[in-house]
Amino acid sequence: MKILGISAYYHDSAAALVENGFVIAACQEERLSRIKHDASFPEKSITYCLEEAALNLSDLDAIVFYDKPFLKFERLLETYVANAPKGLKSFVSAMPVWLKEKLFLKKELKNALKKIDENIDWKKTSLLFSEHHLSHGASAFYPSNFEEAAIVTIDGVGEWATASISKGKDSEITPLKEMHYPDSLGLLYSAFTYYLGFDVNSGEYKMMGLAPYGEIDISLKDELKEKITQNIVELFLDGSIKLNQDYFSYSTSLRMISEKRWEKLFGEKRRKKDAPLTRFHFCMALAIQEITEECVINMVRFVKELTGATKLCLAGGVALNCVANGKIAATKLFDEIFIQPAAGDAGGALGSALAVYHMHFKKDRILGEMMFNFSQLGPSFSDLSIKRTLARNKLEFEYLSDKELINKIVDLLTKNKIVGWFQGRMEFGPRALGNRSILGNPLSSETQSQLNLKVKKRESFRPFAPIMLQEEFSTYFGQEHTSPYMLLVHKILPEYRLSFKRHGEDLIKTVNESRSILPSITHVDYSARIQTVSEKSNEKLYHLLQAFKKQTGFGVLVNTSFNVKDEPIVCSPDDAIRCFLSTEIDVLVLNNFLVWK
Repeated sequence: MKILGISAYYHDSAAALVENGFVIAACQEERLSRIKHDASFPEKSITYCLEEAALNLSDLDAIVFYDKPFLKFERLLETYVANAPKGLKSFVSAMPVWLKEKLFLKKELKNALKKIDENIDWKKTSLLFSEHHLSHGASAFYPSNFEEAAIVTIDGVGEWATASISKGKDSEITPLKEMHYPDSLGLLYSAFTYYLGFDVNSGEYKMMGLAPYGEIDISLKDELKEKITQNIVELFLDGSIKLNQDYFSYSTSLRMISEKRWEKLFGEKRRKKDAPLTRFHFCMALAIQEITEECVINMVRFVKELTGATKLCLAGGVALNCVANGKIAATKLFDEIFIQPAAGDAGGALGSALAVYHMHFKKDRILGEMMFNFSQLGPSFSDLSIKRTLARNKLEFEYLSDKELINKIVDLLTKNKIVGWFQGRMEFGPRALGNRSILGNPLSSETQSQLNLKVKKRESFRPFAPIMLQEEFSTYFGQEHTSPYMLLVHKILPEYRLSFKRHGEDLIKTVNESRSILPSITHVDYSARIQTVSEKSNEKLYHLLQAFKKQTGFGVLVNTSFNVKDEPIVCSPDDAIRCFLSTEIDVLVLNNFLVWK
C-alpha cells in the first residue's frame, strides 16, 4: 500500500511517501525550490518522493492532505462574525482567496497533481484529508516505536485546535482534550517574536536563542513577566491559557498584535528588524520563554495524570522549542520521550500519510527499528553526479578513502578550519544532523562568532549546537538518554564550566568569552542543544568524531546547518558549492570528494 502525504499553502510545504508503513522519502519544498519556508504546492518534493520509490502518482492507493480546509474556513467565518465590525479589511482581503482556491482545495489539488501525472485515476487513488493536529500527532506516535504513549501537539493553530492531547495505542490514536483558537501558546510565542523584531513562523528560534542573555537583569525580566501574566495571558494548571484579545489583532487584521497597547504596557516600541538588541529585548525574550516552559510543563504534568502513560510523543511547532523539551526531560515524568524531528507543518505531510495508513486503512504497525534515524529521508547524490558537478564548476578536488578523508578533516578542524560537510541523504526537518552540516572546532572560543559573522552571516548572539558521540553526552552533560535529532537542551556539568564576564549589550564580546572547556558550543547560560551520534545512526560521522576525540580528547564538534542567513539548507552539490564559494568556509566535503578554494 502506497500513500503520499502533502502539506502546503501555509508555510513549509512538504511531501512524504509511505509504503506498507515504511517511510520511503520525505522532503520540504524549500530545499528544492530554494525559497525559504516555501508555502506553494510541493510539486518538486512530490516528484522527488515518487522518483525515490520508482513510482507514478497513478500507482498510489491514496493521497492525503494534512488538514481540513472546510473546518478552517468555518473557524475563519465564525471569528470574523464574532469580531464584527472589526476585521472588515482582513475579511475583504481573505475571502477572494478562500472562495477561489482554498475552499475548493480538492479541485485545486487534483489539477496540480494531474500536471505531475495526467494518467492518475481518482477511482483507484483516493484523495483524503486528515485533521491538522491528528497529522502532527501521527507524525510523532507512529515513528516512535512506542506501543502505547501520550501524545501532545502544540502549535499556532490548525483548524480550530491550537493544542491537543491524545493517547496512542497500537495502531490507533484517540483524541482526549483540545485547546481552541484564539487561545494559543504558539501564537503567543509568535506575537513576542514579532514584537522583538523577528519574522513570525521563522524567527521563533532566534528569540529562544536570545533568551539566556536576559539573565543579565533578572529584576527587569521578572517585572516584564509579571506584566505579561497580569495583562496578556492567564495560565492554568492543565497547561491551557487564556489570551487577552485586547492585545492581539491576528483575528481581525493582517498584524499579530495591537502595537500601541504593547508599547503602552511595556514602555518600548516594537523593535524594527535588524535594529540593535538591548537589555529590554534580552529580558523580554527570557520572560516569554519562561512562561512558555511553565505552560508546557503544566500540560505534560496534566497529561501524565490524565493518561498514566510512561512514554510521551511531542509534535507541532512548539515542540521545536528545545529548551522547553529539555525541561520536560528533566522532570523525569516519562521513561521515554520521542519528539518528531520535523515537528512543524512539514512533518504534517508525513503524519497525514501514516494516519491514513493505520487509521483509515486499518493497517497494523510493525514495531522495530524501521524508523531508526528516519530524519534522513531526502535526496542523495552519487559520486558520478558530484564529479560532473565539480567539473562543470571547474573546481579542483581530491577523492579520498574514508580513512584518508577523516584524518584530513580532523587535522583541518584542529587548526580551526571551517568544513562544509555534505553526505548521503538530506535531512527532513529544520535541523542539519550531519548530512548537510557545517562543522567547526568546539575548543576555540572564536568559532561561534567566526561562524556567525563570516560564514552564516547571521546575528552574532545565536548559539551553535554540539554534535557528539553518545558516550560524551553523559560525560559532559550527565545525561544517559539519546538526543539524535538535536531537540533537547541541557546544561554542561558544573565541573566543566568557566566563569566569564558579560559585556552588557556588546554581544560579540560576550560570545567570545570562554564559558566552558567546550567554549563554542556552550551558550551564555551554560546550555547546549545536543545531538548524539552512534555508529548505527551515522557511521561516517561517528568515525570522524572518534578520530577527533583520539587527537583532542573530545568526541564533540560544532554542528550548524549548511546554509547562510535567509536561505534554505543546501540540498544538491550545486547548492553546496554556491554556499562554499560565497562564504568563508575553508574546505568542502561532498561524499568523499575534498574540495579546496
